[in-house]
Amino acid sequence: MYFEYGNREKEYLSKKDPKLGLLIDHIGHIKREVNPDIYSSIVHQIVSQQISSGARDTIWARFEERLGEVELDSVLSLSEEEIQTLGISNRKAKYILDFSTKVREGVVNLGKLQYMEDKEVIESLCQVKGIGPWTAQMTLIFSMQRPDVISYGDFAIRKGMMLVYGLKELSEKEFIRITSAYSPHSTVASLYLWEASRGNLPEVLKSSDY
Repeated sequence: MYFEYGNREKEYLSKKDPKLGLLIDHIGHIKREVNPDIYSSIVHQIVSQQISSGARDTIWARFEERLGEVELDSVLSLSEEEIQTLGISNRKAKYILDFSTKVREGVVNLGKLQYMEDKEVIESLCQVKGIGPWTAQMTLIFSMQRPDVISYGDFAIRKGMMLVYGLKELSEKEFIRITSAYSPHSTVASLYLWEASRGNLPEVLKSSDY
């Protein structure tokens, strides 16, 4: 399953922001996988915290090889030490087990998240140890497919923006000013900025004179 968007979102963003429009035309349609299972998606986002995408994919493959499916009962069948053998730090192993225990005990009700506004989802998830705004925002995007999410806390998004707009630095104030034009399709803009962070830019945007 991929994040769903189409010409309507692309045309809106291109009209609102010509530079982003150039990037969208250059890259074309992006297929980014999403996981509708909120529990395993959050575990995946905890694993992903502050590591490269390559390391994340390697560790996640070990999870899937060990457990088959990364689901509540299978994760809770592992000890903290067993989780660490998959390449997870001690800190993240504690976070994963603490989150899983809270879900099992009903302290965290994942079913209610679907009915909350984005801000409420973030506030709710951030009450769990090891889950901060970035993890919650990535859950909104890659599990819940919320359409208007962009994260200042995501290094790759900031890097992509700096490349697209020719910036040497990017304050949060400037980030908010630029991204205000993206709403209500900020998530699609995020997909393209992630691609830009890898250097996937049209030649015209590589020129500092543009």
